[in-house]
Amino acid sequence: MKCSVVGVRFKRAGKVYYFDPAGIELAVNDDVIVETSRGMEYGQVVTGPVEINDEEIVTPLKKVIRKATGQDAQKLAAVQEKVKQAYSICEQKIITHGLPMKLVDVEKTFDESKLIFYFTAEGRIDFRELVKDLAAVFRTRIELRQIGVRDEAKMMGGLGCCGRELCCATWLADFASVSIRMAKEQNISLNPTKISGICGRLMCCLKFENDLYEQSRQEFPPLNSVVRTPDGEGKVTGANILKKTIAVELKESKMIREYAINNISVEK
Repeated sequence: MKCSVVGVRFKRAGKVYYFDPAGIELAVNDDVIVETSRGMEYGQVVTGPVEINDEEIVTPLKKVIRKATGQDAQKLAAVQEKVKQAYSICEQKIITHGLPMKLVDVEKTFDESKLIFYFTAEGRIDFRELVKDLAAVFRTRIELRQIGVRDEAKMMGGLGCCGRELCCATWLADFASVSIRMAKEQNISLNPTKISGICGRLMCCLKFENDLYEQSRQEFPPLNSVVRTPDGEGKVTGANILKKTIAVELKESKMIREYAINNISVEK
């Protein structure tokens, strides 16, 4: 059997979660109030109603409660103002308790049933006394979550070495696995300062073009293989995937020249 679902996002570049529209007519960009495991939340529809098979659903599928109203928007603005105050108070409490941690972000559920504080730290932190202190101030459920440097960059935002806003903060919902092999595959300098993002980890964009490089690489002869060029026989010393050329060290002259891959043949 199939059922109708809508995709809802709660923050910019955040994950998309799926909900039962519960018979409500919804379209992309509609603001909605939904029931989540954390309580009621305010989100935006990013994928319209689509039919999917029951086996593709992670049960139980929670429902959209209603379309957001003007009052809901006003309440959201009020909640966000309280979040700013909570951030400031938590920073002061961290200093008071002398904890070696850095507060990154604060979230408050739309129904104000929970406050979530995100922080980074070098190791494990005993924040039990801090939680008690915050609970006494805010009179609500308190949760502290330690996050990594990539999540910190996503939450804080910033500019990459390309001069554009960080992909993770603007549109990249999930972090893909990135390896040093991808940099090697793309003939990029392995200088850590050139292949690392502002988070200090390998740049996510190394993943974006990796499949293209891997497919295109199959058209090229391996390094050190012997090829025949218009200027004679030589050995492959390099390749430019984007230009579709290879560098060949000619056997007789020992000069290195560049040739289009359709102008050379591999010696058997």
